[in-house]
Amino acid sequence: MPTEVPGGAGAATDPRSRDPELQGRTYAIPFERVWTGALQLAAGGLPRWRVLKADDQRGVILAVSTSTIRKHASDVRITVGLDADGQTRVDLSAEARDGRGRLRHDRKSITTFLRHLDRVIEAREGLILAPRAELQGAPGSLA
Repeated sequence: MPTEVPGGAGAATDPRSRDPELQGRTYAIPFERVWTGALQLAAGGLPRWRVLKADDQRGVILAVSTSTIRKHASDVRITVGLDADGQTRVDLSAEARDGRGRLRHDRKSITTFLRHLDRVIEAREGLILAPRAELQGAPGSLA
């Protein structure tokens, strides 16, 4: 079952999610490599994705993902930071722009992004670690 965004609309990763596809990612890969890969994907490396704002100092990318068939758009927040062990952590949340709670599209946006990120940064076995809930500091805001 997807982890829902507070308010009931959308989906988000959570290290404690029962759904392994929505646990986000913890990588034994340097921040810069993960950040660059995430930005590349969100900026058009994935079809129907575009970046609205990005701040590498805060580790936040705000993007839009649009579905293929019905052209539903979702706002996606990608955070890249360090966990308590200094490993690079990636989490996402996605919420339909029309507020209608398109959980299936939002979940697919998240899982597709993470699957492609694994490929782009060459995260082979041993470089994707078990997720931990604690992050070093809170990710910044880009509102």
